[in-house]
This record gives sequence, structure tokens and C-alpha cells, in this order.
Amino acid sequence: MDPRSLEKDAKLELSTRCHYPRRLRSFVRRGRLTALQAQTKDVLWLHYGLQVAQGLLNFEQVFHRQAPCFLEIGFGLGQSLFALAHQHPDKNFIGIETHPPGIAKLMTSMAEARLTNLKLYEADAVDVLDQCIALNSLAGIQLFFPDPWPKRRHHERRLIQCEFVKKMISKLQSNGHLHLATDWEDYAVQMMQVLSLEKDLHNDAGPGQFGNRSPFRPVITKFERRALEAVRTIRELQFVKN
Repeated sequence: MDPRSLEKDAKLELSTRCHYPRRLRSFVRRGRLTALQAQTKDVLWLHYGLQVAQGLLNFEQVFHRQAPCFLEIGFGLGQSLFALAHQHPDKNFIGIETHPPGIAKLMTSMAEARLTNLKLYEADAVDVLDQCIALNSLAGIQLFFPDPWPKRRHHERRLIQCEFVKKMISKLQSNGHLHLATDWEDYAVQMMQVLSLEKDLHNDAGPGQFGNRSPFRPVITKFERRALEAVRTIRELQFVKN
């Protein structure tokens, strides 16, 4: 596919999304728990779960210490987020997901490893950002392999649009990192267009450039493996708030 054609299409769609924002939802709920998973999730949620109804978070109270806090939106089955939290005990992490089996699986791994630096939301990321995360509070936000909504008529459902990006930027500290990854070429182009328009961000890899694989993606997840098997290129965007 011609990259110039992709870029032109992305610009046309981008102008519509930026000027006529719609109410975004960060997910489509999928997956059911087995009886054992449901029981495990209910027990472990008392230790690892956060509720939107709790309102604005005080990170120091939640984690019982002061440390940089990172947010991952849509952690899937949680392998990457678990590895990241395990490898960086000096940092705090919050994960958001709506896939119940993935949440249960991650909490089981957390309990076995006795992690204390990771908490989870089962909620829409838009609601968490709006109601629970203070302005200028996060050291980083990461969003890996969001639903690409590959059909053109569904592109407006993609999460990375101007409105949502501005929301994420507002929650980042100065020098905070916004880290995205996708295996869909036209979505990568759209992401680059949207992020490059933001004056409060600069591209850590250079203008218009995709980044190398980040150590904040420590394992190859199921979704990434599928992409590699389908011979799709993984593209990373690593931007920093000014």
C-alpha cells in the first residue's frame, strides 16, 4: 500500500475527528469468566482492584509510598504489564482493562509474585482519566495494540483521536512519556498525525519518526505474536510532554 495514500487518507479523516469530537469509549467488552476465574477475581480484587467511584486517586495513599506512577490502558492478558511491574519495583503502575479473563489472569500472577506496585481498574479508560487521575500527575501513559477497527466505516471508533490524546496529555507530568504501539499501518499513520499536531508533545525519535522497541514492552504478547505471524510491522510512537 502506498504510504502517501495512507497519509492523505489519514489527514482527511483526522480533520473530521479533530473538529467534531464524539463521545469515545475505550473498549468493546468481550470474554466471560469461568466459575473458578470469577471466584479468584472476587477474592483478589479486594487487594488489587480500584473503583472509579473512589474518585480522584492519591497515589501515595494507594501505594503507601512516593514513586513515579505509570498508567497502561488496555493491558489485555497482562503479561507485559506484569513483567514491567516486576522488573521495576521502584515504580508504581496502574492498569485499565475490561476483559474479565485478562484481569483475573493478571491478578493471579500478581498474587503469586506478591507484587505491591500494581493496581487495576475494570472500567472505561475515559472514565478513569476523567474522574480518577489528577492533572500533571503521571510519569507515563502506555497504550499497546488498541483495537484497530480496520474497516474504514469504523475508523471513528478508534481510540487515538485528538480529544482523547489531549485528555492523556493533561494527565502527564512535564517530561512524562506517551507511548503507543500498533501493528496496523494506516492506524500508525493516523497516530503519528494526531500526536504530531499536539504542541505540548515532542517526538522522542525525531519528527515523523517511529521509535525502536522500548524496554517498557518487555515481552511479546499474544496480540504482538499474531501480528508477527501475519507479517505485519510493529510501529512504536514515543512522545514526551514538554
